[in-house]
Amino acid sequence: MSTGSATLIVAGIDVDVVYKDIKNLHIGVYPPLGRVRVAAPKRLDDDRVRLAVIQRLSWIKKQRKDFQTTERQSEREMVTGESHYLWGRRFRLKIVERPGRAHFEIDGERLLLYVPEGTSTQRRHALLDHWYRQQLRNTLPGLIDKWESKLELSVPRWSVRRMKTKWGSCNRESRHIWFNVELAKKHPDCLEYIVVHEMTHYLERSHGERFSALMDGFMSDWRSRQAQLNEAPLTDERWV
Repeated sequence: MSTGSATLIVAGIDVDVVYKDIKNLHIGVYPPLGRVRVAAPKRLDDDRVRLAVIQRLSWIKKQRKDFQTTERQSEREMVTGESHYLWGRRFRLKIVERPGRAHFEIDGERLLLYVPEGTSTQRRHALLDHWYRQQLRNTLPGLIDKWESKLELSVPRWSVRRMKTKWGSCNRESRHIWFNVELAKKHPDCLEYIVVHEMTHYLERSHGERFSALMDGFMSDWRSRQAQLNEAPLTDERWV
Protein backbone atom coordinates (compact mmCIF):
# COMPACT_ATOMS: atom_id res chain seq x y z
CA MET A 1 0.00 0.00 0.00
CA SER A 2 1.40 3.40 -0.99
CA THR A 3 1.42 6.32 1.42
CA GLY A 4 2.34 9.98 1.34
CA SER A 5 3.35 11.64 -1.90
CA ALA A 6 5.71 11.14 -4.82
CA THR A 7 6.89 12.81 -8.00
CA LEU A 8 6.90 10.61 -11.09
CA ILE A 9 8.34 11.47 -14.48
CA VAL A 10 6.10 10.25 -17.30
CA ALA A 11 7.05 11.01 -20.91
CA GLY A 12 9.22 13.87 -19.70
CA ILE A 13 6.41 15.39 -17.57
CA ASP A 14 6.72 15.81 -13.80
CA VAL A 15 3.65 14.32 -12.14
CA ASP A 16 2.93 15.09 -8.48
CA VAL A 17 1.11 12.19 -6.80
CA VAL A 18 -0.67 12.22 -3.44
CA TYR A 19 -1.94 8.91 -2.05
CA LYS A 20 -5.23 9.24 -0.18
CA ASP A 21 -8.04 7.19 1.33
CA ILE A 22 -10.16 7.43 -1.81
CA LYS A 23 -11.75 4.91 -4.16
CA ASN A 24 -10.85 6.35 -7.56
CA LEU A 25 -7.78 7.91 -9.11
CA HIS A 26 -8.06 11.54 -10.27
CA ILE A 27 -5.73 13.33 -12.68
CA GLY A 28 -5.75 17.12 -12.84
CA VAL A 29 -3.88 19.62 -15.01
CA TYR A 30 -3.57 23.10 -13.52
CA PRO A 31 -2.67 26.62 -14.66
CA PRO A 32 -0.65 28.48 -15.50
CA LEU A 33 1.69 26.05 -17.28
CA GLY A 34 -0.11 22.75 -16.94
CA ARG A 35 1.20 21.26 -13.73
CA VAL A 36 -0.02 17.64 -13.44
CA ARG A 37 -1.31 16.36 -10.13
CA VAL A 38 -2.73 12.95 -9.30
CA ALA A 39 -4.81 11.93 -6.29
CA ALA A 40 -4.49 8.15 -6.06
CA PRO A 41 -5.96 5.48 -3.76
CA LYS A 42 -3.43 4.11 -1.29
CA ARG A 43 -3.91 0.61 -2.71
CA LEU A 44 -2.11 1.62 -5.92
CA ASP A 45 1.66 1.63 -6.31
CA ASP A 46 3.76 4.03 -8.41
CA ASP A 47 3.79 1.71 -11.42
CA ARG A 48 0.00 1.54 -11.60
CA VAL A 49 -0.28 5.29 -11.23
CA ARG A 50 2.30 5.75 -14.00
CA LEU A 51 0.24 3.45 -16.24
CA ALA A 52 -2.92 5.45 -15.54
CA VAL A 53 -1.11 8.67 -16.48
CA ILE A 54 0.20 7.10 -19.69
CA GLN A 55 -3.35 6.10 -20.63
CA ARG A 56 -4.45 9.75 -20.26
CA LEU A 57 -1.31 11.19 -21.84
CA SER A 58 -2.94 12.60 -24.96
CA TRP A 59 -5.54 14.44 -22.84
CA ILE A 60 -2.85 15.72 -20.45
CA LYS A 61 -0.72 17.05 -23.31
CA LYS A 62 -3.71 18.85 -24.81
CA GLN A 63 -4.55 20.50 -21.48
CA ARG A 64 -0.93 21.58 -20.99
CA LYS A 65 -0.76 23.01 -24.50
CA ASP A 66 -3.98 24.96 -23.94
CA PHE A 67 -2.62 26.52 -20.74
CA GLN A 68 0.74 27.33 -22.26
CA THR A 69 -0.81 29.12 -25.25
CA THR A 70 -3.37 31.08 -23.19
CA GLU A 71 -3.06 34.85 -23.34
CA ARG A 72 -1.24 36.06 -20.23
CA GLN A 73 -1.18 39.51 -18.70
CA SER A 74 2.20 41.05 -18.01
CA GLU A 75 3.02 41.83 -14.40
CA ARG A 76 0.80 44.67 -13.16
CA GLU A 77 2.54 47.84 -11.97
CA MET A 78 -0.66 49.63 -10.86
CA VAL A 79 -0.06 52.69 -13.03
CA THR A 80 -2.33 54.71 -15.30
CA GLY A 81 -2.95 53.11 -18.68
CA GLU A 82 -2.53 49.42 -17.88
CA SER A 83 -5.36 46.90 -18.28
CA HIS A 84 -7.31 45.18 -15.52
CA TYR A 85 -10.23 42.77 -15.80
CA LEU A 86 -13.53 42.59 -13.95
CA TRP A 87 -16.19 39.97 -14.81
CA GLY A 88 -14.55 39.31 -18.16
CA ARG A 89 -14.40 42.98 -19.22
CA ARG A 90 -11.16 44.88 -19.71
CA PHE A 91 -10.76 48.27 -18.09
CA ARG A 92 -8.03 50.86 -18.36
CA LEU A 93 -6.67 51.88 -14.98
CA LYS A 94 -6.42 55.56 -14.09
CA ILE A 95 -4.71 56.58 -10.86
CA VAL A 96 -6.20 59.70 -9.27
CA GLU A 97 -4.06 61.07 -6.45
CA ARG A 98 -5.99 63.15 -3.95
CA PRO A 99 -6.51 63.32 -0.18
CA GLY A 100 -9.16 61.11 1.36
CA ARG A 101 -10.23 57.49 1.44
CA ALA A 102 -8.64 55.15 -1.09
CA HIS A 103 -11.26 53.47 -3.29
CA PHE A 104 -12.13 52.24 -6.79
CA GLU A 105 -14.80 53.51 -9.17
CA ILE A 106 -15.81 52.35 -12.65
CA ASP A 107 -16.28 55.09 -15.23
CA GLY A 108 -17.27 53.61 -18.59
CA GLU A 109 -14.26 51.64 -19.75
CA ARG A 110 -12.00 53.11 -17.08
CA LEU A 111 -11.18 51.78 -13.63
CA LEU A 112 -10.42 54.74 -11.38
CA LEU A 113 -8.30 54.27 -8.29
CA TYR A 114 -8.41 57.20 -5.89
CA VAL A 115 -5.42 57.19 -3.53
CA PRO A 116 -3.47 59.72 -1.46
CA GLU A 117 -0.36 61.08 -3.16
CA GLY A 118 2.66 58.84 -2.72
CA THR A 119 0.72 55.59 -2.19
CA SER A 120 3.14 52.73 -2.86
CA THR A 121 2.74 50.12 -5.59
CA GLN A 122 2.44 47.44 -2.91
CA ARG A 123 -0.41 49.32 -1.25
CA ARG A 124 -2.15 49.78 -4.62
CA HIS A 125 -1.93 46.02 -5.22
CA ALA A 126 -3.39 45.38 -1.77
CA LEU A 127 -6.29 47.74 -2.52
CA LEU A 128 -6.99 45.95 -5.81
CA ASP A 129 -6.94 42.54 -4.12
CA HIS A 130 -9.38 43.76 -1.46
CA TRP A 131 -11.65 45.24 -4.14
CA TYR A 132 -11.73 41.97 -6.10
CA ARG A 133 -12.57 40.05 -2.93
CA GLN A 134 -15.42 42.44 -2.22
CA GLN A 135 -16.80 41.98 -5.75
CA LEU A 136 -16.98 38.23 -5.12
CA ARG A 137 -18.49 38.64 -1.66
CA ASN A 138 -21.19 40.83 -3.16
CA THR A 139 -21.96 38.41 -6.00
CA LEU A 140 -21.61 34.94 -4.50
CA PRO A 141 -24.55 35.03 -2.02
CA GLY A 142 -27.10 35.38 -4.83
CA LEU A 143 -25.54 32.57 -6.87
CA ILE A 144 -25.26 30.26 -3.89
CA ASP A 145 -28.88 30.93 -2.89
CA LYS A 146 -29.99 30.19 -6.45
CA TRP A 147 -28.20 26.83 -6.62
CA GLU A 148 -29.05 25.81 -3.08
CA SER A 149 -32.69 25.94 -4.19
CA LYS A 150 -32.05 24.16 -7.48
CA LEU A 151 -29.92 21.38 -6.02
CA GLU A 152 -31.69 21.17 -2.67
CA LEU A 153 -28.34 21.47 -0.94
CA SER A 154 -27.08 23.83 1.74
CA VAL A 155 -23.72 25.63 1.71
CA PRO A 156 -23.08 26.34 5.40
CA ARG A 157 -19.79 28.16 4.90
CA TRP A 158 -17.82 29.68 2.05
CA SER A 159 -14.75 31.90 1.77
CA VAL A 160 -12.70 33.81 -0.79
CA ARG A 161 -8.96 33.28 -0.89
CA ARG A 162 -6.05 33.30 -3.30
CA MET A 163 -5.25 29.80 -4.53
CA LYS A 164 -2.33 28.72 -6.65
CA THR A 165 -3.71 25.74 -8.57
CA LYS A 166 -7.51 25.72 -8.24
CA TRP A 167 -10.43 27.96 -9.10
CA GLY A 168 -12.37 26.48 -6.19
CA SER A 169 -12.12 23.89 -3.46
CA CYS A 170 -14.59 21.92 -1.34
CA ASN A 171 -14.14 20.17 1.99
CA ARG A 172 -16.83 17.49 1.98
CA GLU A 173 -16.57 16.88 5.72
CA SER A 174 -17.03 20.50 6.86
CA ARG A 175 -18.94 21.45 3.65
CA HIS A 176 -16.75 24.56 3.46
CA ILE A 177 -16.25 25.90 -0.10
CA TRP A 178 -13.41 28.24 -1.09
CA PHE A 179 -13.41 30.44 -4.20
CA ASN A 180 -10.27 31.79 -5.86
CA VAL A 181 -10.14 35.60 -5.77
CA GLU A 182 -9.05 35.50 -9.44
CA LEU A 183 -12.62 34.52 -10.37
CA ALA A 184 -13.62 38.19 -10.05
CA LYS A 185 -11.68 38.79 -13.27
CA LYS A 186 -13.56 36.13 -15.24
CA HIS A 187 -16.96 36.19 -16.92
CA PRO A 188 -19.87 35.72 -14.46
CA ASP A 189 -20.76 32.43 -16.21
CA CYS A 190 -17.39 31.08 -15.05
CA LEU A 191 -18.08 31.95 -11.43
CA GLU A 192 -21.49 30.29 -11.60
CA TYR A 193 -19.89 27.17 -13.07
CA ILE A 194 -17.45 26.99 -10.14
CA VAL A 195 -20.32 27.39 -7.65
CA VAL A 196 -22.13 24.41 -9.19
CA HIS A 197 -18.93 22.42 -9.61
CA GLU A 198 -17.97 22.73 -5.94
CA MET A 199 -21.52 22.08 -4.70
CA THR A 200 -21.59 18.93 -6.82
CA HIS A 201 -18.63 17.68 -4.79
CA TYR A 202 -21.06 17.40 -1.86
CA LEU A 203 -22.56 14.54 -3.84
CA GLU A 204 -19.48 13.07 -5.52
CA ARG A 205 -15.86 13.41 -4.38
CA SER A 206 -14.02 12.54 -7.60
CA HIS A 207 -14.22 13.95 -11.12
CA GLY A 208 -15.24 10.65 -12.64
CA GLU A 209 -18.21 9.60 -14.75
CA ARG A 210 -20.77 10.08 -11.96
CA PHE A 211 -19.54 13.62 -11.34
CA SER A 212 -19.80 14.48 -15.05
CA ALA A 213 -23.28 12.96 -15.23
CA LEU A 214 -24.41 15.03 -12.26
CA MET A 215 -22.97 18.19 -13.81
CA ASP A 216 -24.72 17.38 -17.11
CA GLY A 217 -28.02 17.26 -15.25
CA PHE A 218 -27.40 20.42 -13.23
CA MET A 219 -25.78 22.66 -15.87
CA SER A 220 -25.96 21.38 -19.44
CA ASP A 221 -23.37 23.86 -20.76
CA TRP A 222 -20.81 23.36 -18.00
CA ARG A 223 -18.12 22.14 -20.37
CA SER A 224 -18.28 25.31 -22.46
CA ARG A 225 -18.14 27.40 -19.28
CA GLN A 226 -15.14 25.41 -18.12
CA ALA A 227 -13.42 26.05 -21.45
CA GLN A 228 -14.29 29.74 -21.25
CA LEU A 229 -12.75 29.95 -17.79
CA ASN A 230 -9.52 28.28 -18.85
CA GLU A 231 -9.24 30.33 -22.05
CA ALA A 232 -9.60 33.68 -20.25
CA PRO A 233 -6.40 35.72 -19.79
CA LEU A 234 -4.36 34.55 -16.82
CA THR A 235 -2.73 36.94 -14.43
CA ASP A 236 1.07 36.96 -14.36
CA GLU A 237 1.69 35.18 -11.04
CA ARG A 238 4.18 32.70 -9.67
CA TRP A 239 1.70 29.82 -9.35
CA VAL A 240 3.23 26.84 -7.60
